[in-house]
Amino acid sequence: MGIEPIPLDERVVSVLSGITTATLTTVLLKKGLRNVWMRGAMPLRPGHGRLVGRAFTLRFVPAREDLATPASWSAPISTRAAIEAMPEGCIAVVDAMGTTDAGIFGDILCARMKKRGVAALVTDGVVRDVAGVLETSLPVWCQGTAAPPSVAGLTFVGWQEAVGCGGVAVFPNDVVVVDADGAVLIPAAMLDDVVAAAVEQEMLETWIMGEVDAGASLPGLYPPNEENKARYEEWAAVRRQKG
Repeated sequence: MGIEPIPLDERVVSVLSGITTATLTTVLLKKGLRNVWMRGAMPLRPGHGRLVGRAFTLRFVPAREDLATPASWSAPISTRAAIEAMPEGCIAVVDAMGTTDAGIFGDILCARMKKRGVAALVTDGVVRDVAGVLETSLPVWCQGTAAPPSVAGLTFVGWQEAVGCGGVAVFPNDVVVVDADGAVLIPAAMLDDVVAAAVEQEMLETWIMGEVDAGASLPGLYPPNEENKARYEEWAAVRRQKG
């Protein structure tokens, strides 16, 4: 169903694993994208670190009583079928419309995702069976937990199509980065440009932090004026030569 997943280059994963989501939002803002942070999607458990993957999208719509039933879990179009289509290393991005009184996935589904090598689950909704979900060790970014199942408030309609998660438009194979500050989207078509700019931004902020630690004042430093830009470029040139 929908668009075929595309593998993500390991070099990109390695580079973005060293870039904070905060830095990425700054880089994307400079490129004209303001709406890239998925509202409500926060780590269910701290300490997972930063993760990077292609978006594998799933979409729910409001519950309709003839469709949102326990019997629907066995249908060809179901969350169960979608999970079996998830490739290793993807980040499942689930549009739950911000619903917080019906858990989209529980421990069994999360355990299967973990077995399939899914990197993380991101949703603007909630999960259920939280103790079991945590035991699976699947990294989850969500709004929290609820006891009722998904069909109590939602109807699952498909996967690998454009969705809205936390107010952000997410297309299959966009790139998602998650850390303690939440989940940020990088449009697939902008990936190379964003990666290059993010590396430079992170290097600049590292230099600025060093200057602050040394006692420098912020005016003319953050952002840097021409004099400080020149000083930074000298410092960065040495760093680049060292690799």
